[in-house]
Amino acid sequence: MLPYVTRYEPIQVTLQTDEVKNIPCGTKGGVMIYLKKFEVVNRLRKEYVYETILNYGVKYDKTWVYDKIHHEINQFCSAHSLQEEYIDKSDQIDEIMKEAIQRDCTRYAPGIEIISVRVTKPSIPRTIARNYEQMEEERTKVPIATEMQKVVMKEAETLKKKTVTEAEKDAQVSMIYMNQKVNEKESIKRQQEIENEIFLAREKSLADANYHRVMKEAEAN
Repeated sequence: MLPYVTRYEPIQVTLQTDEVKNIPCGTKGGVMIYLKKFEVVNRLRKEYVYETILNYGVKYDKTWVYDKIHHEINQFCSAHSLQEEYIDKSDQIDEIMKEAIQRDCTRYAPGIEIISVRVTKPSIPRTIARNYEQMEEERTKVPIATEMQKVVMKEAETLKKKTVTEAEKDAQVSMIYMNQKVNEKESIKRQQEIENEIFLAREKSLADANYHRVMKEAEAN
């Protein structure tokens, strides 16, 4: 090193987290929202240190991380609606931003490796946030109403089964009672028939006896 001619800079080659706060984001519909915090975990590969510093300086991460964050956020926000950014794709923004930043780094600064990206949920105007809260409240009412409907239907089904069971039970009892009555009548009828048969047999026996007596008397005469 030559004094006043040569200088050095310590360069971190382990994992580091670059953070940007309160990033403005104008949606496709013209609504301005803010990302409270955007974190990029990255690393400069040791074998690319000299090449990267030579091309982009010691503050290489300002070009390829900090400035890139603003650029990619603006690109993403201008192409998507508030609904997509706040609800539909909120769980995909981290991966989308990671791929976007890594894509250009791989092309122009291959020594920079993007490990992960963490983006907080956007901060939106209070009036709009209240609308989403009301929508969520209404959405939560649907499954509750559905479950209540299921309970009512289940109770109705149970009552129906109970009614059918009781009706079947009553029908069986009535059938048994009717069978008893029929059996009683048949028993009475059979008893009457037996009594009639006994009466006829007795009368026939008396008639036969009387006939023989008359015949005997006639023979005797």
